[in-house]
This record gives sequence, C-alpha cells and structure tokens, in this order.
Amino acid sequence: MSYVNNIRTFVRVYELGNMSAAGRDLRISPAVTSTRISQLEEHLGVRLFHRTTRNLTPTEQGKNFYRGAMSILDSIELAEAQITDMTENLKGSLYIAAPLGVGRRLVAPKIPDFLARYPEIIVRLRLSDRKIDLTTEGLDLAFFLGHPEDSNLRIRKIADIDRVLCAAPEYIERKGMPMNGDDLVNNRHECLNLRFPGASEFQWQLLTKEGPKRFRISGHYESDDGDVLTDWALAGHGIVLKPIFEIIDHLKSGRLVKVAKNTPPVAVQMACLFTHRRMQDPKTRLFMEFMIERVGEMIKSSGSVQYLS
Repeated sequence: MSYVNNIRTFVRVYELGNMSAAGRDLRISPAVTSTRISQLEEHLGVRLFHRTTRNLTPTEQGKNFYRGAMSILDSIELAEAQITDMTENLKGSLYIAAPLGVGRRLVAPKIPDFLARYPEIIVRLRLSDRKIDLTTEGLDLAFFLGHPEDSNLRIRKIADIDRVLCAAPEYIERKGMPMNGDDLVNNRHECLNLRFPGASEFQWQLLTKEGPKRFRISGHYESDDGDVLTDWALAGHGIVLKPIFEIIDHLKSGRLVKVAKNTPPVAVQMACLFTHRRMQDPKTRLFMEFMIERVGEMIKSSGSVQYLS
C-alpha cells in the first residue's frame, strides 16, 4: 500500500498547497509527507512540485499526474465500495464543507449522531462563508445556500430557507424604521454586507408587489463571516440580512426586530453539492442522506414560522 499512500499524500499536498498542512490533514509528520513525495518523484522520474522556502507549486508534470492520481484513487474507492458492507463496515475520511452559520447551527450538531452509528468514519468539517471549489479542495460534499454557478456539480435540495432583514431597536430609534427596499436605499441606511473575494451577491433581492427585485444597498461594515455581521447588528451598527434560523433566538428575545416588512427577502435554497465521482463512495451517499433528513427536520421544527409574518 506504500505506493497508494504516496499517491494519496501527493493529492492532499496538491490540493492544500502545503506539505505541513497535508501532513496534519493526513495525520502524518512533515518528514513522512516529504519522504512520500520524494519517493513518488523518484519512482516517476519527474519533479511534481517546484519548492522554495515560502511556496510550493505543482509542475506541469504534477498537474497532469494529479488528474491521473484522482482516477486511480477513485477506482480504488469504487472497488472497495463494491465489497463494503454499507451498514456496518464503512470507514475512512469524509471531507465536508459548509457556510459558517449552516455548519455551526445545523450540520455540526448532527455529526456526533452519525459517528455514533458509524464509528470507523472520520468526518473533517471545514466551515467558511467564502466560495469553495469541491474539486480542487478535495471535498466529498459541501452544504450550500443559494444556487451553484458550476453546472458540472450535482445538487440535492434540502429546504428553502426563509430570510429576514433585521436590526437592533437602538438602531431603529436612531435611524428610523425602513418600511421597504426603497427606504433602505433612499434613506441611506447602514446595511451590513457579507462579502469575500469572488462574491457575486452585492445587492439584496427582495419581494415587491411587482415580484423579486434587487436593491443596491450600501454601508461601511463588511465581513466574510456572517456571525460578525450578526454581532454588529446586535450592537446597533446597522441592518443585516440573515437566514432566520441564525437569528431566531435574537428575534424571540427582542434584541433584533424585523425591518422593511413590506419587501421581505427572497428565500434561499439550502442544498448539498457534490461531483458525480464523489457519489461513487457509499459513505458519502450515506452521510448526505443522513444529513438531509435530519437537517430538514431541524429546519421544519425550528419554530421560526411565527416570526415570518
């Protein structure tokens, strides 16, 4: 299995762009990581990476070998899956990604239940509000809010997530209550923006009498962490657009109140994203079905419906 392990190590180094990070991910030492790459390069007779003291980048041969390496690992996974007992003997690592709010509140709480049932599986959950690339980042599955731009990805819808515009009462006292999207724009309300490199949504899509409409809002506060925006809203710094499950407790307590009620936000789809290749792995399929059922139940039983009117 040493050659296969060398290939697996190469793939993680390629995807993470760092030997130390790949070693931590695979739970091996940096020395073992470097040795495996060197052994693979010696076997192939080519350099797979350009190395400097600060950077590690794949060579042209490395880029070409990555595609072949993925095919090799996929074939091994498929062969193993064909002889694996899906109910008792599933094992190995699952690489999962989710937005911060979704991951913390919906996905992470259910992972212990999954691992209690399948103790030989290791779930590696990565949380970030930035855009992710399933292929280059080596992910098996990603939870997603919105609509994917990559048409090559497969998608399984979980639920439509209602969203609300809200602010702290002290902000409303200071700036006034906006009744609709036009008020947000014309009265120059301080809108708290979720932005990160490559973000496409720079406007808020709200429901008007004429149908969905995009409003170009503005504000001085921006972050790539949705929870930071919630903290700013709670501190009275502006208006935030949030999935209701993230701020329902603050609505119940009155620390946040709904604004612009005449033009509520358009609901956003929550879904699982995956590539066709990843669905060859039975543990990935099983995890997806497990999470879709339980996360869907959490959303439906959240008690948030009364706060949408």
